[in-house]
Amino acid sequence: MSRRKARELALQVLFHIDFTGGDPAEVMASVYGMQEEEIPESVNDYVKWVVTGTLSRKDEIDLLISELARDWKLERMGGVDRAVTRMAIYEIKFGEDKVPPRAAVNEAVELAKHFGSDESGRFVNGILGSLVRGMPE
Repeated sequence: MSRRKARELALQVLFHIDFTGGDPAEVMASVYGMQEEEIPESVNDYVKWVVTGTLSRKDEIDLLISELARDWKLERMGGVDRAVTRMAIYEIKFGEDKVPPRAAVNEAVELAKHFGSDESGRFVNGILGSLVRGMPE
């Protein structure tokens, strides 16, 4: 399993928590229980890191999204778009093991295309592109 699979799992957990307010450990166990193969420890560690980090910085991340998604309210965003954007912003901006911005953006766009609507990839790319362009090099 790869980091991409870890991001898919983290997206599912964050999406579920966003809609149900469920306990992260319980949601993670539920998502893992639906998998056909066992989750390797390295994938589990990455999922935990992204989920706990994203949730711990959710207010800051949501403020950034609101600033970057001009004329678009956070509540109106699709659930997948919101979850994948939050996760990518955590990886890029707040994670202690900073993920290269280009890799995080590319993965987020691919996840949005796969799990979201027809417009999700472009929408997520627009928000994350604005974030990355505004960051110091």
